[in-house]
Amino acid sequence: MSFIPLTLYIHVPWCIRKCPYCDFNSHHAPERLPEQQYIQALLADLSQELPHIWGRRLEAIFIGGGTPSLFSAESMDELISGIRAFIPFRPNIEITLEANPGTFEQDKFKGFREAGINRLSVGIQSFNPQHLQALGRVHNQAEALKAAQVARYAGFDNFNLDLMFGLPKQTLEQALADLQQAIDLQPTHLSWYQLTLEPNTLFYKHPPVLPDDDLLIDMQEAGQALLQAAGYEQYEVSAYAQAQRQCRHNLNYWEFGDYLGIGAGAHGKITDPFGQVTRHQKYRQPTQYLQQVALGQARSETQSLKPADLKFEFMLNALRLKKGFNLDLLTQRTGLSIDSLQAALSHAERKGWLSIHDQQVTTTALGWQFLNTVIQLFLDD
Repeated sequence: MSFIPLTLYIHVPWCIRKCPYCDFNSHHAPERLPEQQYIQALLADLSQELPHIWGRRLEAIFIGGGTPSLFSAESMDELISGIRAFIPFRPNIEITLEANPGTFEQDKFKGFREAGINRLSVGIQSFNPQHLQALGRVHNQAEALKAAQVARYAGFDNFNLDLMFGLPKQTLEQALADLQQAIDLQPTHLSWYQLTLEPNTLFYKHPPVLPDDDLLIDMQEAGQALLQAAGYEQYEVSAYAQAQRQCRHNLNYWEFGDYLGIGAGAHGKITDPFGQVTRHQKYRQPTQYLQQVALGQARSETQSLKPADLKFEFMLNALRLKKGFNLDLLTQRTGLSIDSLQAALSHAERKGWLSIHDQQVTTTALGWQFLNTVIQLFLDD
């Protein structure tokens, strides 16, 4: 197998409050977080994974949740120092920390920057007080607006803002006002995506009134035009970035690179030296995760991917990229031949869903409208 990039995902499972739309593995934070115990468990978890990635270097680290910014700067410094002791870092490694505006403290975030974290991803979701309340967010409009200022003061020149549209009773004007406000804060990256009702959430059980499909299309088209005019290039379904500011960790997902997952409920995908791809998952409940790490058994599940799984999962990720992918990447990342895609590619090209030129496969404007259907073409019965 040729070179496959490796990144690391770290999950911190606690939040101040569970949002009604959230289906991530997040839990209400206890009055006293087991912060030191969890940091030690993460490092022990990583040490148990080392035999699977000997000799490799990390391209990027993403610390997500939950709300990992609830932890102290000292804990993050201990974590990153511990990781560096286990695995070599590539030069100019990108290390991202997810944060919510309500957790922003200037001195604390300066400490995060000094610990080696060089990118923030801030969960704004909306600047509108009415919509923040409907979404169950713990921060207010003033805190949302101040987040970018605090990030810059702390030394972060690279940060993402998370923003949603299609919110309960949201108008087109309100959606665009939210987006314009985010653009005015001049983040290097924007994640702008539609609110969806996911199973196992409060919103799924008690659905709010959401904009209809026609209004959602208007929001998306007008918003994309606004982003393009402001210099943000769409490089994935819901990801927009200034030049050379794409999120390296997430880009590695979509290009079917390898990534370790540590922490409660974290997922990972690793290719061994013989080309066998396996996925792994860690125990979801924080208490059980801590117990299992202590036993040296943090993984709750390990699955070897079959060729049919590889083909589908590769396309599931790669077709999300606006630039598409070169067919050689399929072989580099999966070991499969291009022939295994040929029938489905030809069908999608005849339908006008995909464009194929000089080995580059790109989803057309029509294909973007039917992306789920296009992806299903690569699912073997």
